[in-house]
Amino acid sequence: MTILVTGSAGHLGEALMRVLRGAGRDVRGIDIKGSPFTDAVGSIADRRFVRQAMKDVRAVIHSATLHKPHVATHGYCEFVDTNVAGTVNLLEEAAGAGVGAFVFTSTTSAFGSALTPAPGEPAAWITEDVQPIPRNIYGVSKVAAEGFCELFARRHGLPAVILRTSRFFPEADDDAEMRGRFETANAQANELLYRRADIEDVASAHLSALDRAREIGFGRFIVSAPTPFTRDDLATLRENAPSVVFSRFPECEALYAQRGWRLFPTIDRVYVSARDGLPRLAAEIRFCPCVELPAPRRGFSQPARDRDRVQGLPRHGLYGWALSGRLNRQSRGSPGSLPMSPDQGRAEEHQICLRGASSRRWFTVPTRMPISSASSSVPVV
Repeated sequence: MTILVTGSAGHLGEALMRVLRGAGRDVRGIDIKGSPFTDAVGSIADRRFVRQAMKDVRAVIHSATLHKPHVATHGYCEFVDTNVAGTVNLLEEAAGAGVGAFVFTSTTSAFGSALTPAPGEPAAWITEDVQPIPRNIYGVSKVAAEGFCELFARRHGLPAVILRTSRFFPEADDDAEMRGRFETANAQANELLYRRADIEDVASAHLSALDRAREIGFGRFIVSAPTPFTRDDLATLRENAPSVVFSRFPECEALYAQRGWRLFPTIDRVYVSARDGLPRLAAEIRFCPCVELPAPRRGFSQPARDRDRVQGLPRHGLYGWALSGRLNRQSRGSPGSLPMSPDQGRAEEHQICLRGASSRRWFTVPTRMPISSASSSVPVV
């Protein structure tokens, strides 16, 4: 079974290609830019190119898109051509070819204004039940593309799963004020509490959705690192977020102080995959994230050495929530590490391990740009 991956030169697309190739799967990558993970170069807005790319394909992961940073450089029509018309081209060709699974990479940016409560209101508890209120062409185009995925699932019998991913990009925040107040590693460690996911988990969620698409028929899921917060925390998170974190993880205060890091003073939203109050991601697509916080107050251990759980998956420095013992610097050239692009040399990473009573997790905070210099994706949500 050939799997088609769109956006194969991008951050997520490359991760998917690495994992699928490493598993010996028959996979075909397409992108507007050439890369070691792109088998055919072309635009998804070109119907003829899409038809050729779909030959002998039985499953599609559609991660190609114009992203939020492109709002400043691309017009509305370009967003519609790529994000909407390009998706429709793929859906029509997939339905016509009898494809058995279609996974669409969407974004939590689709929620738009629903993510920002009014002054004085508690933080927003964002589940799949929340209605999107897009606030820019990026959000509008992704919601429109989601609608077409649902249409093809219900009218044409094409099994389709939509994954609204939270932040997983390694670059610094596009908000100049945020960049000025927090170094990138600090900010992204904070974000894993409520609005970030590790690239390994994002890739794994796509593959789990691909495997379960036929059984699901149609589904829409949020993909983000499991939060330690509950609904009861929402009011305090908006007023004094550090107090909630320190109450659950007392070790955090000293560890952050050692690094000169700070928690965000306020948190305005929390992403949770749930419907009608019930967890969905693990139950419906049988996806269990490898990057999550331990149970509060259970103690922490020093880092273990074998971190790479998914061989072939690009890791771009540390993505994460640093609460444990010590900070190590290691070269990416260690045995079992992932191959690097020639122009990048050996990249150093900070590795921080967080351990609960029965699990050990690595959290990585990005220290540099995406692995491929030809990357076409700069996802910001």
